[in-house]
Amino acid sequence: MKPLLKVIQLYKNETVLIKKAIKNNREAQHVLFTMHAPKMLSVCRYYIKDVHHAEEVMLNGFFKVFSSLKTFKNQGSFEGWIRRIMVRESISYLRQKKSIEFSSDSIEDYNEYDNNIKTNIEVADIQQLIDMLPEGYKMVFVMYAVEGYKHHEIAEMLQISEGTSKSQLFKARKLLQEQINKRNKTNNGTN
Repeated sequence: MKPLLKVIQLYKNETVLIKKAIKNNREAQHVLFTMHAPKMLSVCRYYIKDVHHAEEVMLNGFFKVFSSLKTFKNQGSFEGWIRRIMVRESISYLRQKKSIEFSSDSIEDYNEYDNNIKTNIEVADIQQLIDMLPEGYKMVFVMYAVEGYKHHEIAEMLQISEGTSKSQLFKARKLLQEQINKRNKTNNGTN
């Protein structure tokens, strides 16, 4: 007698899972959560230094994802849709904690500073350097450099001017460059 082969579905069709999750199918919701939670925790972690608070924000974000799943129109990626919810949740969390401050001075020429950061620093170290930025700088930097938002989108989401967004990005890059140069000198034994 031949042994029966059991086919295990390795990839779950996301569209089918979304349809089931809309109908409050807990298994489908769990699979979607499991598929996307690691990346979404990373998104929240970009904005929120404490991993426990970032986890809390991510869970609140997933609650909103499943509550508003009916509004997902299958235009663009589902992951991108979830990611936008996580970014907004992170911003909302930081606003509630009143930990966002934006400097109001302006910079006339944003292109005068060298944006080519040359380094051999590990990713974890870069995250640590980003965490050390003032919240306003950090938020704009992550939204622009990591998430790919344009300055007008950042300005709208954070309720600031486009010029303030550009200024925060410029200052964040400058601070990061200074910190990276400082670490490189220390690592190379020149400091």
